[in-house]
Amino acid sequence: MFVSAYSGSDFEYYSKIFEVPEEIIAASNGNINMWFPQANKIKIPGYMPAYYQTKHNDTLHSIAAKYRININALCIVNRIFSSKYLYPGQIIIIPRKIKKLIVDPDEPISYEKLMHYLMQLTYLYPFLFTRNLGKSVLGKDIPEVIVGTGRKRVHINASFHANEWITTNVLIYFLNEYALALANNEEISGRSALSLFKETQLSITPMVNPDGVNLVLFGAQAAGPFSSYVQQLNKGKNSYKDWKANIRGVDLNNQFPADWHLEVPRKPQVPAPRDFPGYFPLSEPEALVMANVTAHSNFDRVVALHTQGKEFYWGYKGLEPPESKKLAAEFSRVSGYKSVQMIDSYAGYKDWFIQVWRKPGFTIELGEGVNPLPLSQFDEIYEDTKGILAASLYM
Repeated sequence: MFVSAYSGSDFEYYSKIFEVPEEIIAASNGNINMWFPQANKIKIPGYMPAYYQTKHNDTLHSIAAKYRININALCIVNRIFSSKYLYPGQIIIIPRKIKKLIVDPDEPISYEKLMHYLMQLTYLYPFLFTRNLGKSVLGKDIPEVIVGTGRKRVHINASFHANEWITTNVLIYFLNEYALALANNEEISGRSALSLFKETQLSITPMVNPDGVNLVLFGAQAAGPFSSYVQQLNKGKNSYKDWKANIRGVDLNNQFPADWHLEVPRKPQVPAPRDFPGYFPLSEPEALVMANVTAHSNFDRVVALHTQGKEFYWGYKGLEPPESKKLAAEFSRVSGYKSVQMIDSYAGYKDWFIQVWRKPGFTIELGEGVNPLPLSQFDEIYEDTKGILAASLYM
């Protein structure tokens, strides 16, 4: 919510009035000078305007008491500092603090729904910064969300695989909960959200494979010019529940140059709904997007969310640093998931990250069952995973 800033005021002043941490207000307003020129506008995160039509005998004090808000906040938002300027029928803005999550985890998050949520979240919480990393085969944006001002850089992604779309639900719900905790100066998973914000810069790519996710959710009609192509690869079946690949039939998590040549002989040799590693590494725009952002962001650790198995993998050919073992122990403690150091697999995003940078990388297999996991499991999956996501920040 925008409010007018007055000469001589600073972020601390607005922090006290609106009960939002000073650091969060500062982060929401970019490079604005702390000593504001007259009539400048600043963003107050975590608020939405409501409206009230005044009645006879209303005063600023009575309105503030009615809505249980700080009278100074009411005055600043409306630029009215005396009740003598009120008159019956006047429309007054009521600054309402957001106390609830806006993400609904009980419905599948398509690409369009994701973009809608990101628009809402960045409006309510302008300390969340979004940028477009690139485009999918069908031209859909692949967004990144960045939150935090700390030196430690953590990256988390979801929906590399199309029929693992529930991972996007988990990650965007966590982002919403984290943002809400920051605006209200609360804890998340028993840790001060503000401390995590100051210690860590979190990068989130909530949907690596938007074309594939929409294909699984909506069928061949979502494939556009690839409609006939995916029907052929899917052998005429109307359901795409088993589809993991991108829209061209390439498995994005078999695309990375971590001994890719060793993975190729034991995988399909032509495009398929799953497992085909492509004709060469990073052939697909979605995989290339992830490689580019990783190469240029100096992440200290990465976490890739997948399903299913209630376990996670954290090693690659013994190249992982000692820190990985400590992180794995904490991930297992807070989630109950099985910690697995090595598996017989190559060419994955986590594998490539460990091989190139010798830093901690993790593949988390959320939940248990047959993909796509049903939303009836969301609460249990989120309860388990939330601890891992928080631990990736505080460890």
